[in-house]
Amino acid sequence: MQQSRRKQYGDLLLMSSLIFGMFFGAGNLIFPVQLGQMAGSNWFIATLGFLVTGTVVPYLAMLAVSMTNSESVYDIAKPVAPWFGMALLFLIHMTIGPFFGTPRTAATGFTMGIAPFLPEQWQTLGMVAFSFVFFALAFVLSITDSRVTAWIGRYLTPVLILLLVIILAVAAFNPMGNLQQPVSEMYQSHTFMQGFLDGYNTMDGIALVALAVSVVYAVRGLGYRGAAVSKTLAKAGLFSIILEAIIYTALIVLGVSSLAIMNPAENGGISLMAIINHYFGTFGSVLTGVLVILAVFTTAVGLFSSFAHDMHLIFPQFSYNTWLVVSAVGSFATANAGLTNIIAWSVPVLMFIYPFVLALIVLSLTKRFFGGAPIVYQLTMLFVTPSACLDALAAAPFASTPVLKPLFDAYHQFVPFASDGLGWVVPGLVGAGLGLALAYFNSSKNEPA
Repeated sequence: MQQSRRKQYGDLLLMSSLIFGMFFGAGNLIFPVQLGQMAGSNWFIATLGFLVTGTVVPYLAMLAVSMTNSESVYDIAKPVAPWFGMALLFLIHMTIGPFFGTPRTAATGFTMGIAPFLPEQWQTLGMVAFSFVFFALAFVLSITDSRVTAWIGRYLTPVLILLLVIILAVAAFNPMGNLQQPVSEMYQSHTFMQGFLDGYNTMDGIALVALAVSVVYAVRGLGYRGAAVSKTLAKAGLFSIILEAIIYTALIVLGVSSLAIMNPAENGGISLMAIINHYFGTFGSVLTGVLVILAVFTTAVGLFSSFAHDMHLIFPQFSYNTWLVVSAVGSFATANAGLTNIIAWSVPVLMFIYPFVLALIVLSLTKRFFGGAPIVYQLTMLFVTPSACLDALAAAPFASTPVLKPLFDAYHQFVPFASDGLGWVVPGLVGAGLGLALAYFNSSKNEPA
């Protein structure tokens, strides 16, 4: 009995470490610091919003995958229509994979971990060489699921956590300033919602819909079956998001206090580098490089594995290893476009994808209350789509042009929550309500008299 309980605790620790390592990457380091510098003294309310999309949504995404016995994102979205499930799977994996997420890991690792040590004339060649080695190693570690579990869960993640603890502990005992700091314009009103939307940038919500599949397989590999898989995943996921929330909050506070001695930086990566250099000097640059490269590398390995698994499931004519090659080559090409371009163009895409993912998570977790009726899924997605498109376009760089600005101004004025980037919420609720009414009507009509 004692040995069995010890095994359960060991498995929970391993799985918690695996989950944490899979989604604690580039954005999880740089965006909280940036939020802290922008939110200033309004940091607490902003943090609550950020934690909803940064921790709660990923946790619910894992539960949705596990509780519905889904093999992929396709299974979660299939009740809408098979083509919709395939399209969403492809779009999510391309977003967190070769388009934005995976390239951002290498670009951030290079920007913060390698670039400071290279002269200007070597930056371009250095990025090419670094990203090639980075993605080649990620490819090797992703060839088998067992290697992913062993390397991420047992080796890389504990080192990452240790480095973070050292940095945050030093900052806690020697803060740069108090938490009463200037608030940027975007956080002076709608503070919670701005933090909520900033959580999109980590990509954790959509990533965990995909990455949870690999975690479920890892749990099964430990010998768990049936309901025990969901129960183990729920416990391990809870431990990992609590740790995640603590680190997020500490990084946000770090960003706020840094305003006492520095101005807000262009992005969170620059801010974090400056903060660590403040505490550790030249050694801080090395420590930052190790920390960031470990963080982004663990994420890249998880994204590679999940991308290849789901693509092979839908397109079995191509092997798992073939899809790994596609992910590696595509990510390598995109990463060399530069971190600034990757981040800028990911925002409108995330504003488009997140409404569908959030709605599907809620429907998956509540499907037992309406029998999983397809009409509920279909009408919810139908009503969400127009606002998701407008929210995405409103976040694009060209949204402020004279031709489009009047359209978005009217949209933000007349649609509830649209000015907060959540114009899809009320239409989605209306669609779900109509779907529930039709499902109830159809079931009543089919009942024998």
